Amino acid sequence: MIHPQTLQYLSELNANNNRDWFAENKDRYDAVRKHNEKFINKLIHELSAIDKDLQHLEAKDCVFRIYRDTRFGKDKTPYKTNMGAYMAKGGRKGIHAGYYLHMEPGASFLAGGLYVPEPNVLKAVRNEIVALPDEFGKIVLDAKFVKLFGKLEGEQLKKTPTGFPKDFAHPEWLKLKSFNTMHSISDEQLLSDSFTSYALEIFSAMLPLNRFFNQLIDDLV
Repeated sequence: MIHPQTLQYLSELNANNNRDWFAENKDRYDAVRKHNEKFINKLIHELSAIDKDLQHLEAKDCVFRIYRDTRFGKDKTPYKTNMGAYMAKGGRKGIHAGYYLHMEPGASFLAGGLYVPEPNVLKAVRNEIVALPDEFGKIVLDAKFVKLFGKLEGEQLKKTPTGFPKDFAHPEWLKLKSFNTMHSISDEQLLSDSFTSYALEIFSAMLPLNRFFNQLIDDLV
């Protein structure tokens, strides 16, 4: 299970986002981080039985650092007030579709799909959707998929991209620049003893979408 102090720690960090407070509470952070990395390793192990692409992946390849890059943004607070891990072939820095766990007080979620793919991958995905609209539709219009995730989310163009059919039945798919699924989870769900099985259920529902993307990506690289 997730460390029971995860959300409490993050809540306090949000109210005290400075280096002095972080240093004073470093032991708490280390305890939460190490415990949750063990959880991520267990989750990867069980998820890899469903998605073979995750075999040989480890938490250290997937967990995001809590330290923020403050060089380019207006927000100069030094730490993220959430914890997360992206489980995909190649880890958090890979190009494949995968599974994301986001832990944040009152705003935790499970997500998946393909986030901001490189231009050549994005073009290939759009071409594949045009070539196989029924296959893609069976995934994203499936009743269970819609119930769990609603519609695909992500930044999108205002118009159908150049070079693609203007009369395509689902232009909203082609306008997307990311192809994301998201399922919100309560604080109680995140910290429950049954969270591992719940996360596996939700991630399993993302598998057909991730497989659609990853088979294509594997052919490109």
